[in-house]
Amino acid sequence: MAKILLVANLNCDRILLLDKPLRTGGRFHYQDGGQRLGGGGANTGIGLEWAGHNVALVSQVGRDEMGDWLLAEASTQGLDCRRVQRRAGNTCEMLLVMTPDGERTIIRPQRPIFELPAPPKWSQWDALYINSSAEGAVSWARTALEHTLVVAQLAKDDRPRPCHVLLSSVTDMQGRSELSPWQFGRQIAGDALKYFIVTQGEQGAVLYQENGETLIAAVPAKVVDTTGAGDAFAAGLIHGLVSGMAVEQAMKEASLWAAFAVASETSIPGDALRQYLQAQQN
Repeated sequence: MAKILLVANLNCDRILLLDKPLRTGGRFHYQDGGQRLGGGGANTGIGLEWAGHNVALVSQVGRDEMGDWLLAEASTQGLDCRRVQRRAGNTCEMLLVMTPDGERTIIRPQRPIFELPAPPKWSQWDALYINSSAEGAVSWARTALEHTLVVAQLAKDDRPRPCHVLLSSVTDMQGRSELSPWQFGRQIAGDALKYFIVTQGEQGAVLYQENGETLIAAVPAKVVDTTGAGDAFAAGLIHGLVSGMAVEQAMKEASLWAAFAVASETSIPGDALRQYLQAQQN
């Protein structure tokens, strides 16, 4: 059992189910799929909690009824939300526009500035995961590198992400740099980088290291909803690494968690992943 600190968003997802794929200038009918708990904090953290780890979330929500609901839902799932900050104003919904093939388009409000406090004592944590644009994330990561495993998601821009393990998707890598993937990863993550992993959906995930690259196959799954698949992959990878797996084996575990995620109708991990993890612990 590891102590894992997540710097990631906690969202209220509003699902809009379209009758056909999106196209410019089209007209669409939708069904309201209602609200559900989401965001990288929940999507990543809940699976890790089910795997038996102690997971604490660092995030920000509004001081309103929706913020109350988010904290209650996340806490019910076992996440330690004592480090979630409350800000003045409303907590806005994240709109997830779903097409019949399971693909989704995200429409979100501009996030207010979120400033992290002074970093914690890193010797008390086994892993730090950063998937947030919070101010101070870079200094948190740099101070953590010598003390604990640091995993980070590549940002939408080229801001630094000091870490041992950098994650991205092939979509987020398109047009980013003319450097080789490893050189680009080192440019973003710094000299501490050991692994740069780029997920490619049903094509699997590629592990880039200084001495080469390795393709890890995806686990076949019936795609119902791709929301949270990348977060589930990150969770499975972190679980594998803190459990002592070699990185290739941790990626295989991560691919399995992602397969469970795309086969579920929820943003957070579904019951199939919970049942799998319970079986592993018995």
